[in-house]
Amino acid sequence: MFIMYLGFAVILIGAIGFLIAAFKNSILWGLGCLLFSPISIVFLILYWQDAKNPFFLQLIGILIVFLGSMFISPAHISGA
Repeated sequence: MFIMYLGFAVILIGAIGFLIAAFKNSILWGLGCLLFSPISIVFLILYWQDAKNPFFLQLIGILIVFLGSMFISPAHISGA
C-alpha cells in the first residue's frame, strides 16, 4: 500500500509542477489548465520545454501506482 501512496504523491507533485509551469507562462494558461483539463494537453504540446519535466514526473507516478497495485494481495482488497 505504501508504494501506491508514494506513487499518488509523485503524481500530485507532478501536477503541481505542471500548474506552476502553466502559471509562469501566463495566468490564462494556468487558469485554463486548472479549470479545463483538455487545455493541459494543448499546453503540453505548445510549451513542451516548460511542461515536459512535470509531465514525465506524473508518468513515473502512474508507473509506481501500477507497480504498487500489482504487489497488493487479494486478501487486502476483500478485507479478509
